[in-house]
Amino acid sequence: MATTRTAKTHWEGNLMEGKGSVELASSGIGTYEVSWPARAEEPGGRTSPEELIGAAHSACYSMAFSHGLAGQGYTVAALDTQADVTFQPGEGITGIALTVRASVPGLSEEDFQAAAEEAKKNCPVSQALAGVKNISLRAELV
Repeated sequence: MATTRTAKTHWEGNLMEGKGSVELASSGIGTYEVSWPARAEEPGGRTSPEELIGAAHSACYSMAFSHGLAGQGYTVAALDTQADVTFQPGEGITGIALTVRASVPGLSEEDFQAAAEEAKKNCPVSQALAGVKNISLRAELV
């Protein structure tokens, strides 16, 4: 069964001096301010498309990793994923660094690294971001 999720953005003004807000409409959990300075300089209490992409990527990757491990018979005790999305004005998104720390009882380091890479490959958000030239992964089994 396919699902659709919706986010809405309202923008006023030009790129450099304007501002807007993005609403997570499907969930109704919030509306967040966005601006060019929040994207290209310091956040200043506002979000950016890149932060939202990072949130989507870290959540999706965690789900894909957990699912892949469950399919191999492992239970994840804990899994923490961070996605650092780099934006370069004039170039766009130049890289995403995924960092994952996980506790998976009974899993070898070799199998852990293989499962981590497989999750990166099969994560739907990773696939949607295939145009990003550099998506790296650092995985640590604890």
